[in-house]
Amino acid sequence: MYPTGFTIRLPDDFRPGPGARLSLFYWCLFLIIGVYLPFWPIWLESRGMTTAEIGFLLAVGTWVKVFANPLVGHVVDRRGDRRRPMIVLAGASLVFAMLFAIATDFWTLLLISGLFGFALSSLFPLSDNLTVRVASERELQYGRVRLWGSISFIVAAILCGRVLEGRPEGWVLAMVLMAVAATWLSTFLLPDAHWPTAHERKSISFRLLRSPVFFLFLAGASLIQSSHAVYYGFATLYWRSAGHSDVMIGWLWAEGVIAEVVLFIFGGTLLARLGPVWLMVVAGLAGALRWGVTGLTADLVPLLVVQALHAFTFAATHLGAVHFIARAPPPSLSASAQSIYSALGTGVGFGVTMPLAGYLYAQFGGGAFLFMGMMALVGAGCAVLLARRWDGNTISL
Repeated sequence: MYPTGFTIRLPDDFRPGPGARLSLFYWCLFLIIGVYLPFWPIWLESRGMTTAEIGFLLAVGTWVKVFANPLVGHVVDRRGDRRRPMIVLAGASLVFAMLFAIATDFWTLLLISGLFGFALSSLFPLSDNLTVRVASERELQYGRVRLWGSISFIVAAILCGRVLEGRPEGWVLAMVLMAVAATWLSTFLLPDAHWPTAHERKSISFRLLRSPVFFLFLAGASLIQSSHAVYYGFATLYWRSAGHSDVMIGWLWAEGVIAEVVLFIFGGTLLARLGPVWLMVVAGLAGALRWGVTGLTADLVPLLVVQALHAFTFAATHLGAVHFIARAPPPSLSASAQSIYSALGTGVGFGVTMPLAGYLYAQFGGGAFLFMGMMALVGAGCAVLLARRWDGNTISL
């Protein structure tokens, strides 16, 4: 299915360690997100899309994750390697991103967004799965590798805000294309790791999804992560309407990710104290507070305060999730478990919530954030139930 021999080989004396190569990949991958999340709605608006259409276009990439990520995870678990599938997926992402340049109407944008989302979204669970497994074998800390993606997001959000000041919105697409191209090149340097394969026909979904423990995990993580929908889709437009400049908006996005980096640096200690599930409980409670304040005011000082809670609303949820997946499912199903989480935990969640976010924002403006706060609170409740059901060991399937 994937080409063989399609790689870059460096002499051993010049070849950086696996931690450095994985960090480089995260840096490049999150350059895409640092442009896409804050500024893609601006580019879509420049193409004449309405608020509701923007919500659907942002959601389609998560809808396709529902079948794309488990399919890719199943193929990868059967192959046993990670790098070659990631090379192909990153290359496909670049091809599909180029097609945005010729799209002028909603339906064409919807189709291309779906194709782009299929390829790009599949890279995230595979990269997390590869990093967690390599980290466990090489005594690395996942958070200290993953933080380079967060730092990259900060750099991209700040620089893009400065680049766009006084320039046409077409620059957004140009920066996305450059970031996707860099990501594709970085996949050639990923560690070429192999693990035992899973050949059971039903291993991809049925055996995991019928577990109450895994289902509670998906529900809690999905609700907390999906509570970011209004933020990801409409925070930039909302803050622009409140009079904040693109430069300040870039800094607001960057501040949240700076806090995320701090948590990834010190998250190992927090994880050791709380465990992955209680870390998710804290994340849900922080989400209720963050979105409550964001929905009540667009003033700069309160925003600067609550943006720091991104360390918990996103980073703590993510850190708890990847470590739960590393411990709870059988090792031979690790890529499938990570992909199912990405597909159902965040794919379905965002796929449903993002169009709803567009409707809520059109109806209530900043008040839409209050609905997100309620979602995060329910997610925290699911995590509490999970803590009572899971004993910390591999779940029996």
